[in-house]
Amino acid sequence: MTGRNQAGGGLNQAGGRLRVAVAAPLSEENRARVRELEPRIDLVVDHDPLPPMRWPADFAGDPAWRRGPARQRAYEEAIDSADALYGIPDVDPAALARAVRANPGLRWVHTMAAGGASQVKAAGLRPDELDRVLFTTSAGVHGRPLAEFAVFGVLAGAKDLPRLGRQRDREWSGRWTMGQVSRQTVLVLGLGGIGRAVAEALQALGATVIGTSRRDVAGPGVSAVIHPDRVTEVAPTVDAVVNTLPGTEATEHLLGERVFAALRPGACLVNVGRGSVVDEAALARALDSGRVGFAALDVFETEPLPADSPLWGHERVLVSPHTAALDAAEDRLIAELFAANATRLLDGHELINRVNTVEFS
Repeated sequence: MTGRNQAGGGLNQAGGRLRVAVAAPLSEENRARVRELEPRIDLVVDHDPLPPMRWPADFAGDPAWRRGPARQRAYEEAIDSADALYGIPDVDPAALARAVRANPGLRWVHTMAAGGASQVKAAGLRPDELDRVLFTTSAGVHGRPLAEFAVFGVLAGAKDLPRLGRQRDREWSGRWTMGQVSRQTVLVLGLGGIGRAVAEALQALGATVIGTSRRDVAGPGVSAVIHPDRVTEVAPTVDAVVNTLPGTEATEHLLGERVFAALRPGACLVNVGRGSVVDEAALARALDSGRVGFAALDVFETEPLPADSPLWGHERVLVSPHTAALDAAEDRLIAELFAANATRLLDGHELINRVNTVEFS
């Protein structure tokens, strides 16, 4: 079950066409790719009202850019004429709510983010609106880049990257026994597209991987699957924890005081999911006590990370500015995922990455 409306496709479009308003930047090359993969799509494209991207997948665009009244009207008119949206308008939950309410013909919105469910939830849509519109995310597109960062983080913890970093002080620290990932047990929180990619990559290095799932699922590279309620129970047996979970009410501060206290001393933490899963105040205390030996963090509870956060100056923390998922191929992969889902929609099949509009996951 993925939401309130469980109809297989959502749109009664079999044999017809799908009018799609491009609400997020989409290059000419990727527009052509979408049309090639699904010729029944009619793209409504006007890039004049869209902010310039500063890097791949910068769908919010340059914050200094402003849309004038005429551009705003053109942008909203295109959105209000569509069956589906490529992207949440301006990556803004309020703009999403406006679009859903202004366009009774809207039936599908694809979000650019893997964790787009949180944006849908923030829009505050009514139950009847959530019944009418299908929402999908770009989950899975970011799996390989984030898996590489996760492996990097686990390796950095095993090899004691902070101690190696003393090179800049011209300090010959002496030799020490480095950890071997091939003999470690790693707990991967979440076995979605990202979690599965992380598990496969770590298993290829010889690690034993335990995964968490609320359903009885397994996958390549995973030796055991536990329910998230058992995380504290297995924490003393693991050398590293990798979070790939989205930010939901169920996952908020899942990694907090109780879990950190239960970890094997010196354990490594890597976060490539959502910042809200980690209680950063509790993490700072666990780092100070040595319960967590190293943390590689790509996401945070508040972004940008506030200047007064103790994580900035902690010698055993690697701060990455939410950039681990960025990949030159990301825009193309999202466009291809969108086209595949458009085909499924037009043919009356269940969509990939449907947002659960009850639990917003």
